[in-house]
Amino acid sequence: MEIRPLLMCFALCVVYATSKPTEKKERIHHDAPLSSREHDDAQGFDYDHDAFLGQKEAKSFDDLSPEESKRRLGVIVEKIDGDSDGFVTEVELKAWIKKAQKKYVYENVDRQWKDFDVNNDGMISWEEYRNVTYGTYLDDPEPDDGYNYQHMMARDERRFKMADQNGDQIANKEEFTAFLHPEEYDHMKDIVVLETMEDIDKNGDGFIDLNEYIGDMYNHEDEMEEPDWVATEREQFSEFRDKNKDGKMDREETLDWILPSDYDHAEAEAKHLVYESDLNKDGKLSKEEILNKYDLFVGSQATDFGEALVRHDEF
Repeated sequence: MEIRPLLMCFALCVVYATSKPTEKKERIHHDAPLSSREHDDAQGFDYDHDAFLGQKEAKSFDDLSPEESKRRLGVIVEKIDGDSDGFVTEVELKAWIKKAQKKYVYENVDRQWKDFDVNNDGMISWEEYRNVTYGTYLDDPEPDDGYNYQHMMARDERRFKMADQNGDQIANKEEFTAFLHPEEYDHMKDIVVLETMEDIDKNGDGFIDLNEYIGDMYNHEDEMEEPDWVATEREQFSEFRDKNKDGKMDREETLDWILPSDYDHAEAEAKHLVYESDLNKDGKLSKEEILNKYDLFVGSQATDFGEALVRHDEF
C-alpha cells in the first residue's frame, strides 16, 4: 500500500544526508523539458507532439489513421477551450501543455488516492490523511526511530491548509495534488520556501547563512578534504544566492534559489503553435484551424510514415 509519502521523503532525506557525504543534495526545482527531441519543424513535428500531448500519449497517436487522429484531436480541442467560446487562446494552450507535461504528477496522486480516501467519497479530509499517515505513531509518544511525528504532522497540517483553497479541511483531487506536489503550484510557493528555510535554518534566526547553506548539502564529518563542488557552491552563495550581500539568504533570495524563474517552455510552445496555425491572424485558434494543421499537434500513421521517410533519406 503506497502511503506515508511525506514521511518516506523525510526519511530518505535523512539517509541521503548521512550515507553519501560527498554527493550534493539538490533543492532547486527546475521545469522539465517538454521533449527529449530537438525542436526542428523542418525535420518533423515530434517535439510539438510530445509538448502538446506528453511523450507517452504522443506515441499512441502514431499508430492511428489520419481520420482517427483528427477525431481525437477534435475532442481534445473542446477540452482545451476552457470558456467554451469556440476558440483556443495562447493562455488556454499553455495551461493544457503544462497539464500534459505533469501527467506523471497526476498519476502519482491517483496511485495514492485510494489509500487516503478512506470513506470513498471522492474527497480526502485532513482527518483521513492524518489518521492514515500518523495514526499508529500518535499512539506512541516516544517512538524508537527518533522522528518527531508531532512536528511532522503539524507541518503537514499547515501545508494541507494552504492547499485547501476553500478552507473546508477537505481536499479534492486538485487540492490534494497541490498538497503532495506543492512545487508545481504558484499558490504553494510560500510553503515550499518556508519548509526549506525551516529545514536549513539551524539557528532559527529566519535566514540561511553560508554555513547553513553548505551544511544542508554537505556532511563533512568523515571527509579529509572538501569536494571541489563545495567550493563552487560557496562562490555561488556569495556571488548569486546572497543578492544583497548581507551574508545570508532571506525569503525572497531563497525563493529565487529553489524556484528559479526559468525560461517558460510551455508558453514558448503555445506561441509557436498559435503562430503556425492561426490562418486569419486573429491571435486565437478555431477548431477548424487546429484540425487543418493537425499534423503539427498530433501524429498519425501518415505523419509517422512521412517522418520515417525523412529519416531514411538522411541516411
